[in-house]
Amino acid sequence: MTPATATADASAAPLYELEGVGFSAARRTIIPGLTLAIAPARIHGLVGPNGSGKSTLVRMLARQLDPTGGRLRFMGKAIGEWRAADFARAVAYMPQFTPPAEGMTVAELVALGRFPWHGALGRFTARDRAKVEEALADTGLSGFRDRLVDRLSGGERQRVWLAMMLAQDARCLLLDEPTSALDIAHQAEMLALVRRLSRSRGLTAVIVLHDINMAAMICDEILALRQGELMARGAPAAIMNAAVLEALFGVRMGILPHPATGRPIGYVE
Repeated sequence: MTPATATADASAAPLYELEGVGFSAARRTIIPGLTLAIAPARIHGLVGPNGSGKSTLVRMLARQLDPTGGRLRFMGKAIGEWRAADFARAVAYMPQFTPPAEGMTVAELVALGRFPWHGALGRFTARDRAKVEEALADTGLSGFRDRLVDRLSGGERQRVWLAMMLAQDARCLLLDEPTSALDIAHQAEMLALVRRLSRSRGLTAVIVLHDINMAAMICDEILALRQGELMARGAPAAIMNAAVLEALFGVRMGILPHPATGRPIGYVE
């Protein structure tokens, strides 16, 4: 199937460029070789069935995994040539399973986002404090600053991790299944917050999602992976097509317009 094409600003230099990027482990090829560009200041959703390489791809973008083939560039430079601190100032990554934050308050965890800017021995400056306060305000957590993170609900904890990424002042957010442990209401709330912040701050976001309808609701572009290959990419309207979805997920799916917004909604027939 020929990949659908997303509408993008052709004048904007890609944030990421992948040329034949692949990943193999334990004699198993997870991603044979991806070639694509990821534009800045847009929300890109990675979708596809389990085992399609979504998390592997986002971990390579985050420098958590080294590609075993091809070339991967960030802002025009080979990703491996970036100094760790400089890369951390530009890219923030939320893993699928966030580590425990036992005994930490919301403000303390969010303040960890400033580490790339001052280091282990650096002084926490007035600018650092301002960035933390701004991140708390933008995620609606100012009133939670002194609460313990491990006493919060799942949705609130995810907002705290997102606030930490904002305090990091990165230009690109990489989120691996940020809604997987949340109920539908908190999923919608989390993704709407990411979309609002992307728009207000001009951020790029690459998000691994399982729910194709959620992806269609908030993403500017959807990248559909199957068996480690890019099967289709494009605006939600191009991907929310019965033939594309059946080829992607291997089940017959129908499409209906949302009664309020008119956006396409996929369902299993």
